Amino acid sequence: MEAVIAIAIGIMFGAGVWLILRPRTFQVITGLLLISYAVNLFIFIMGRISINQAPLTLGGGEIDPALYADPLPQALVLTAIVIGFATTALYLVVMIGARGLTGTDHVDGKEMDK
Repeated sequence: MEAVIAIAIGIMFGAGVWLILRPRTFQVITGLLLISYAVNLFIFIMGRISINQAPLTLGGGEIDPALYADPLPQALVLTAIVIGFATTALYLVVMIGARGLTGTDHVDGKEMDK
């Protein structure tokens, strides 16, 4: 299972890098999104996958960390998702403004010669 998730994260990250190197702004934004999703998945998986385990303990006494899910990666990923939505909205507004000013959606502002 770990190998499949590692390969999926690698493919997502690689596709994101490939899209960032494309000449159009929408492709660059999509690449940034894929990279952020890959990093979020990586952080989430590093917190161990725990099924049917409580995230916190409220009782006293001796605590065995193996019996509980780690809530820190979950909180980090949730925060990263919210920040990612905000930055994506900002990217889209800047992209629409740049397209209105320049008349093109290429990153360097020039159409490629065919």
